[in-house]
Amino acid sequence: MLTLVQFLFILILSSCKTGSEAQILPIKDLKQIEIKAGACQTNEYFPLIKSKKIALVINQTSLIGSTSLADSLLSAGMNVTKIFAPEHGFRGQEDAGDKINDEIDAKTKIPLISLYGDKKQPSVADLEGIEMMIFDIQDVGVRFYTYISTLHYIMEACADNNIPLLILDRPNPLGFFVDGPVLEESFHSFVGMHPIPIVYGLTIGELAAMIKGEGWLKSKNNCDLKLVKCQNYDHNSFYELNKAPSPNLRTTRSILLYPSLCLFEGTIVSVGRGTEFPFEVIGIPDPDGGTHTFTPKPSIGAKIPLYNGKQCYGINLHGLNISDLRSEKKLNLTYLMMMYNKYKKPDFFLQNNFFDKLAGNSVLRHQILEGKDESYIRNTWQNNIEKYKGIRKKYLLYKDFE
Repeated sequence: MLTLVQFLFILILSSCKTGSEAQILPIKDLKQIEIKAGACQTNEYFPLIKSKKIALVINQTSLIGSTSLADSLLSAGMNVTKIFAPEHGFRGQEDAGDKINDEIDAKTKIPLISLYGDKKQPSVADLEGIEMMIFDIQDVGVRFYTYISTLHYIMEACADNNIPLLILDRPNPLGFFVDGPVLEESFHSFVGMHPIPIVYGLTIGELAAMIKGEGWLKSKNNCDLKLVKCQNYDHNSFYELNKAPSPNLRTTRSILLYPSLCLFEGTIVSVGRGTEFPFEVIGIPDPDGGTHTFTPKPSIGAKIPLYNGKQCYGINLHGLNISDLRSEKKLNLTYLMMMYNKYKKPDFFLQNNFFDKLAGNSVLRHQILEGKDESYIRNTWQNNIEKYKGIRKKYLLYKDFE
């Protein structure tokens, strides 16, 4: 007769076998493959964590089937003692950049420690008694998406405190190409911590191996890194998320556009936060911006959006074909240069230099100001991309596109 724990364990495995965690919705002309994330490979990591005091680094994307990893582990009798939350919080509903406070999770009664509030890295006190750390967050493969910065700090904390770190890998929806300028060291920030291109073509597990292997951690101690790979994934796979990785990346289209459009966050241009289609529209409150109109309003993930309540004029990208966007396999500067040429005023780029932090250098901004064309700009970052690709090959865990 099965015990309750054994029964729940079988239920968890069954939910993974259905492919529900990585169910790919039908999109014309794209090959449909059932991919299983690392979290579903419970037979590989349950023996490692059984009877240990566990801490989790998770958010709303950390699922087995449709169930939170935390709930799944607790149901299976695992000793989860703390949960660490990245930007946007444990439930993934906070605004970009919003400070998040510590709290007790209402459902599990487990302490939630924010890594996007007063601190970015767990303290020694936070880690007291922890015997294993688990990182399971869906990334989108873009350098300025801050979940990988949280990964870096978690790796340093685990190394400093001699705590093994287990990464449950997930596919990268932008893992099928590499592009963009490589970060210069002088532009190091929380939206750019590593000398990698804007689109770096690695899963979270592969990137963690690179961070460790290239010596990018400050800790003098070794990070005891363990990994559970995805099944049926390679770097050519089409992978459509069934859970928004953050409040304003709600669709496959917005994720594909994100590397190109997020650069606008360092300019006067709205990317549609506070609308139905964030990162699928761009505009400014000026009729010269374009023919498409939208009016940002407060919403989940955009409490006070840029140009709140003002009609913006710009470009609608919501109708772009997913297959066509994937086939480009590049960072598209056309939108940025088009909007700059429409406006052409000195204050297009914000004075806080956030654009340079996102770009990873000041060169791109100057190139646009000087009127350089896209072909010229792209050629200037190719040598560094080739050097990066040489490093990247050492850490690939899945069949690659090259």
